[in-house]
Amino acid sequence: MPKRKLVITITGEFFPETFPAFRSPRRSRGDEDPMATEMRLFSACMRWAFNRLLEGVSRDDIKKAGQELFGLNSRYVDDARLQAGALLDSRKKLLLLEIEETEAKLSRARRKLGLAMRKLTKAEKKGAAPGELEKLHLLVRGRQMRVASLEKKLAELRACAIPKVIFGGRKLWRRVCRGRAAREEWQAVRKNRLYCRGDETKGGNPNMKVTCRDGEFRLAVTISHLSEQAGEDALGRPKMSRAPRVEGRLWLPEKHRDLVRVWLAMKLPYTVELVRTLEGRCLVHLAFDLGWVVREPDFAKGCLALDTNRDGMALCNVGASGQPERWPGDLRIPHPGNLGKYRGEFQVITYPGGFLYIRIPDLQYARGFRRKYLIGVLAKVIVDVAKFLGKPIALENLDFGKDRLDTNSKFNRMASNFPFAGMVEAVCRRAAKEKVAFKLVPAQHTSTIGYWKYMNRFAVPVHCAAALVVGRRAIGYRERTTRELKQLLDQIKQNPTRKVSSLPREGEGMTRRVRACLKRVERKMAAHNGFTLWQQEAFYSVWHDFKQLALALRRPRLAGVGQTGRRPNRTREAGVKPPPEGPHSPVEARGFPAGRRSVPAVPFRRSTPVRVGLPGRGPLSPCPSGANQISGRRRNPGLGPA
Repeated sequence: MPKRKLVITITGEFFPETFPAFRSPRRSRGDEDPMATEMRLFSACMRWAFNRLLEGVSRDDIKKAGQELFGLNSRYVDDARLQAGALLDSRKKLLLLEIEETEAKLSRARRKLGLAMRKLTKAEKKGAAPGELEKLHLLVRGRQMRVASLEKKLAELRACAIPKVIFGGRKLWRRVCRGRAAREEWQAVRKNRLYCRGDETKGGNPNMKVTCRDGEFRLAVTISHLSEQAGEDALGRPKMSRAPRVEGRLWLPEKHRDLVRVWLAMKLPYTVELVRTLEGRCLVHLAFDLGWVVREPDFAKGCLALDTNRDGMALCNVGASGQPERWPGDLRIPHPGNLGKYRGEFQVITYPGGFLYIRIPDLQYARGFRRKYLIGVLAKVIVDVAKFLGKPIALENLDFGKDRLDTNSKFNRMASNFPFAGMVEAVCRRAAKEKVAFKLVPAQHTSTIGYWKYMNRFAVPVHCAAALVVGRRAIGYRERTTRELKQLLDQIKQNPTRKVSSLPREGEGMTRRVRACLKRVERKMAAHNGFTLWQQEAFYSVWHDFKQLALALRRPRLAGVGQTGRRPNRTREAGVKPPPEGPHSPVEARGFPAGRRSVPAVPFRRSTPVRVGLPGRGPLSPCPSGANQISGRRRNPGLGPA
């Protein structure tokens, strides 16, 4: 796993109090204050440096010409060049990514066009009906237009050096062109930033200094365009007099103030960025490079495995042997204090044997900052549980790139709505911050393996079974085809008749698609157990055919092959009257065998954090008043055992 550094960004607000008493007649415009003038000059310098980098101008020439042209000091000019260079590098990488995605889409569109043309040729030879031929002609025409459009787009991408850059935002510029936003608003966004990177040799930051006096933070911003030239150095660069500063009070979130105080006391470098909003507020972004290297995970105790979904995450407490372990008796799941608008906003659903599902329904529908906040809450809860268990985290390395988006509207909607990248990144960043090791594993066939091997065995949903597969894969275990799996396939072949259902492609008798899947599975199962781990995880392994078989069967109702992990199906197949509603109904009536107890899915209330229920321990019990929600220790934010 590649080593990573952790950079924490803290957002605050700057309240300027003192300004320089004079203005620059050459640089100032209208009645703008000196800090607004400095922001405008810095933004113009960054756009100018971007164009000079496209022309291949060197760093020294940009710094020297930038100081003369914009009146900024060398540090501001160099930071503007670095910002422009980072933007240029990101656009070049984006161009390569778009070319790769377009090539994948084009190859897929050509393959679909070939299939449509062959289907049309066969229909014409058989003398199909005119209506069917007309539909096939329309299909071929649509596929041809799709291929032509992708070929044109690919040629345009290969012809340009970098994608077009619109400073101020492409979306806002389009709104201005359509008359939905004022041009002044777009111009204000183009000149509202000031940036300076940190320097350890100059007390943290040379141009924007943060100080702490009597428990109050203050910020001093250097206004370099008001300084005057006092000579030249040995390299011929201008030497400027001491520039005046804009000083004022700096507000920071309370939870980050201790970190900032320690950082300032040690005189470590920090990066500062000022952003002026349209309302006139000055937001401050403080970036601290903590330099912590993520350590390699140690699976001597096992791991906490995660399966990412649209509405939450499934957790599995995996032991070192690759089998699920029960949750510790003193483990408690904290309930976020801000999630209590309605019953069920934050749900913790427990299952016997070390499985857990944390569900936040608003993740599927929330927008913008609300979704980011919910993802952060979920990441904090998961990392707290892993820290309490003393185990590393294993999670999927999901990939729903744009190259997979095609004409399948259902998958496009799911992949575009699925905040997988934000959820995985939030868990990784939180784990690195709390010094909890983690490991990303390939996500191929985890749900398929969980569906066929572990869902019925442990009587859990497919997401929890997939989490177990993720944990076993992270530890290094291979997923073999077992004797029970072979018996299940024999049972499917012996009971081919299915009940008539309203689902599409359902009927009586085994279809040719199912028979073909069974033949491929039998052929690949013979050699599957002898493959290495990476061969078993390959895309076209035996698990790919198992997935196709599951989709072809469409939840079969074969005798003894029902979904025993799902309580409604078990009671319905056994002919038992449905159990009464409520969490205190008999365990046997809810579809579980006698002797096994489960904890009902109870949505958590804001004021009643609960203990994770365990088999044999009865229902969920609330935490004592004033106790920590994980460990039970009073008035202690730590998560150690009570």
